[in-house]
Amino acid sequence: MTTPLHVRIADELRAQIVSGALPVGTALPSEARLTERFDASRGTVRTALAALQHEGLIDRGQGRPPVVRESAAPQSFESFMSFTAWAQREGHTAGQRTIEIARRPACGAAAEALGLADGTPVIEVLRLRTLDGKAAMLERSAFPEEVGRLLFEFDPDASSIYAHLLGRGIPLHSARHVIDAVGADAVDAEQLEVPVGSPLLRERRRVLSPDGVPLEYGEDRYRPDRVTFSINNVLSPTPGSTPEPRILKESS
Repeated sequence: MTTPLHVRIADELRAQIVSGALPVGTALPSEARLTERFDASRGTVRTALAALQHEGLIDRGQGRPPVVRESAAPQSFESFMSFTAWAQREGHTAGQRTIEIARRPACGAAAEALGLADGTPVIEVLRLRTLDGKAAMLERSAFPEEVGRLLFEFDPDASSIYAHLLGRGIPLHSARHVIDAVGADAVDAEQLEVPVGSPLLRERRRVLSPDGVPLEYGEDRYRPDRVTFSINNVLSPTPGSTPEPRILKESS
């Protein structure tokens, strides 16, 4: 099937923005120049520009040309991927600083998500994640002790925790993600360099093995000016089943 012209226009302009060929603050070519360049109608060009504006890549205003904006990097979930793998795939440099790895009694949401009785030992990890050197997310994870103890044998600042666990045979298979908003607490504020109470995007997840055994409970808090979540719903009906949305990863 032929790709619609407005999609091809948006794809080409998006690629130029992501690559830096059109830097932040640069004005895009006028609608007239774009219609000539792509042999397109003005309506087709406007549809392409509207898509880029919706993605947060450009700012548009009445009577002035679209301008490339400093956009947040959109994150969504096509498949189960680590922050590091996602950032690298999207052309960003991921970084991390481990604040704490500790063995503690499970309690509250973590105990419930992992199917453990309160007081059962778990391994908790607190890490600051960065994108291109800027604080982007504070990561809180709790692992059952038999999984989390593997984290004491490597440097979590040098590599992806998920990559390490997969390499050690931990079958990270699927995850349920819940996304909402929360105010920054004192730890969030200090690490993410925002005032206490600032709105943060919160992503809570429960990671399972292929057999449904809980392997991690995580709560990540993102600065919304650094990372956003984009969700495309695609219906893929199969015989005898109800169509369900699936979430696709997009780049910025």
